[in-house]
Amino acid sequence: MDVMLDASPPAATGIVDRMKNMAQRVNEKICLLDARGRLRTVTEQPESGLATAEYAVVMIAATGFAGLLVVILKSGAVEGLLNGLVERALSVAN
Repeated sequence: MDVMLDASPPAATGIVDRMKNMAQRVNEKICLLDARGRLRTVTEQPESGLATAEYAVVMIAATGFAGLLVVILKSGAVEGLLNGLVERALSVAN
């Protein structure tokens, strides 16, 4: 492809517009690996609300884990194990 250096202003404007459009499409498609190891699309717009969504997911996971821990600790086997441990500790202290 030959590049004309003496292009008239309308032709140069068309080329500049096409280059801007191509740059915008490339920016929308570029993916980078960020510090947390996940892919994110690079855009000119900020990712508003993303941190709030991440906190919500973490809170849901923590609540589920806490519920599971309560169920496990209330089970008969764990209760017997903890009672035996406390009784043994008290008998050693006497």
